[in-house]
Formats: sequence, structure tokens, C-alpha cells
Amino acid sequence: MDANTPTCLRQQALDALLVADPATKCAQVTALFKACEGGLIHIDTQTTVAPVAHQKLPGRPDRPELIDPAHVPTRSPFTLEGRAALLHAICHIEFNAINLALDAVWRFAGMPEPFYRDWLRVAAEEAYHFTLLHDHLQTLHDLTGQAHRYGDFPAHDGLWAMCEKTAHDITARMALVPRTLEARGLDATPLIQAKLRKVGVPNAKGASSAPDALVLCDLLDIILRDEVGHVAIGNHWYGWLCLQQGLDPIGHYRTLATRYQAPRLRPPFNEAARKRAGFTDAELAYLLTAG
Repeated sequence: MDANTPTCLRQQALDALLVADPATKCAQVTALFKACEGGLIHIDTQTTVAPVAHQKLPGRPDRPELIDPAHVPTRSPFTLEGRAALLHAICHIEFNAINLALDAVWRFAGMPEPFYRDWLRVAAEEAYHFTLLHDHLQTLHDLTGQAHRYGDFPAHDGLWAMCEKTAHDITARMALVPRTLEARGLDATPLIQAKLRKVGVPNAKGASSAPDALVLCDLLDIILRDEVGHVAIGNHWYGWLCLQQGLDPIGHYRTLATRYQAPRLRPPFNEAARKRAGFTDAELAYLLTAG
């Protein structure tokens, strides 16, 4: 069966990646995952799949405005507008994560079939996360009384930029996107939750002045649980690729991080979550010395 037929998983992943509207993209990814789980989708691991010349990756809405990461305003959780901006930033990460997972499915031919199933599952779970967060974002209102939506705040394009850098190196992609950039979420989430709990602490009458902060805390519990699994998938396939190529995972990671100018990771690290995600003691020790 040709990879461009409607029933090919990798072609359909590319089609979903090209969708600009977030809600439509989430629905399409969810349906594709269910069809794949039901055995209704053919997985052609070998045929090259590619967008046509005029199609720009990834599909995304006109907003948010994408700006330099250094110019993204600080998001304080101690004001309603600050929490909305923080929530929007996490929405943006999850939207990018859908695209990153879909890109892994369509772009890299010649991998074992479970590779494509794994990253499609990640895409579907990221779509679920985005929907949870965006639904919550719309319960928060600006000073005019309008509900906030995805696109209301500026954001940066750091995740997709690394995706583009590693477009022709699957080992680098596995090393530097899931187990570097996305793994930072394992470290950052508990710190964000601690601030949100401080904001949402009940008063003397047992009521919280910021119940939305506690709702976001609960949503981040779901996301952190799933993200451990996503990073574990990245760790698994990075290790598999290193084994196939006779590479030392730690030594090659150092080479890739330098070659592709990956951000330097600094503590504190969520060592428990990273261990659940498959980081070895040697890898954790390297992170502590490299930072």
C-alpha cells in the first residue's frame, strides 16, 4: 500500500500536523489514535512521506504572536492575569508537543512499527492535555470580562525550533526534544505547583481566593504523570538508536547538545520523576555536573 493512501498512519500524521486550528487538530489526532488502536490504520514504515512544496510546517493559528524567549514577560501566579498568562504558556507547550509528536511519526522512515505507535500515543495524550488546559483557560476572564483563549498572550517557538534543527537526525531528535526540552517539564512542574498552592491556600473561613490556581495544580498532576511516560519513550528510542549505532549514550548526548546548541539544564532536577522516565544514575550524575 502506498504511503500517500488515506489509510497510511504516517501520511495521516502529516495531515494532522498541517491542521492550523487547535480544536480540529486535537480531534483529528484523537480519532487517528483510536483508529490505529483499533487496527484500522496501515503503518508503512519505509516509504518516504513529505509535505507538498507550499505546505508550511507546523499548522498553527495566526496567534499567539511568537517572540524571542528572552522577551516573553514574567508570569506571576499571584494575580489573575498572571495565572492566565502562565496557563496560556503551558497550553502553548502542549500545543507544540502535539506537533512534535506528529512530526516524529511522519518524518522518520525505517523505524520499528512500535516507534510510530508510541509517538502517536504521545500526540493523542498531548491533545488531551491541551484540551484540559484550554478549557480551564476559558474560565478565566480579562479586565473587560472576555474569556481568555489560546492566542491571547505572546509565546516563543523554542520547542519547534529544536524540532527543525534535528529534522535530519533522528538520534538528535530523540536526545534533544523529549529527553531534554520536554524533560524540563518534569523538573519545573512541582515548582510551579508549589507556587500555585501558595496562591490558592484557603483563608480562615476555608475558602480560597484563587480556586483556579488549585484547579491548575490538579491538571498539572495529570500532565506530569503522562509526561513521565513521554520522556520514557524518548529515552527508550534514544537508547535503542545508540545501541544500533554502537554509540555511548552519555558521550553522544554531550556531542549532540553541543552540535545543536541545546539549552544547558540546571538543577534542581526532579530525580524521582526522571528515574521513572528511564534516566540512569549515570545520566543524572552527568546532568548535575554538566549544569
